[in-house]
Amino acid sequence: MAYEEPDYDVVRSTDVYEVRRYAPYLVAEVDVEGSFRGAGNKAFRILAGYIFGDNQPRTKMNMTVPVESAAVGQTMNMTVPVESRSAGAGDEPTYTYAFVMERAYTMDSLPTPDDDRIRLVERPARTMAVVRYSGTWSASKFGKKTDELLAALREDGVEVIGDPVFARYNGPLTPWFLRRNEVMVEVRPSD
Repeated sequence: MAYEEPDYDVVRSTDVYEVRRYAPYLVAEVDVEGSFRGAGNKAFRILAGYIFGDNQPRTKMNMTVPVESAAVGQTMNMTVPVESRSAGAGDEPTYTYAFVMERAYTMDSLPTPDDDRIRLVERPARTMAVVRYSGTWSASKFGKKTDELLAALREDGVEVIGDPVFARYNGPLTPWFLRRNEVMVEVRPSD
């Protein structure tokens, strides 16, 4: 089953990554504390509730891809690995998870979430460097692919202007070796 995803144009491809120019798109996002894996489970339940009718006027929306996640309070330093630190009151790091909304919606036409933890946000047009990979949804795999992407961008002289985002395109029942995963990071456009 093919899911709708944000519109983008590929503007450059290398052996390691591609650079995409994304059109603006809407997301529903929530912040949750927890481990890399545990936070995702919490966030998914909250956001899935919203698109499956936990909203006003009880509208059921279609699932889209990717599901985006990023650590809150990440810092970028091009000479050391990207690190996460807790932005919440607890001992667990905080992550922001986002479901992409269908293109048919506008900010004015999106249903109002019943859960006040959910924010409706417009992602602006932006340029993203992306490395694609298959496999598990582990923090170690995400970290390894993030390091590879940042090293390749540094080597190519591409300026990173955002924090790494983990993008997942498949449901949990998809075998790990068939999953489409991506690390995305905003970069300064070259033209």
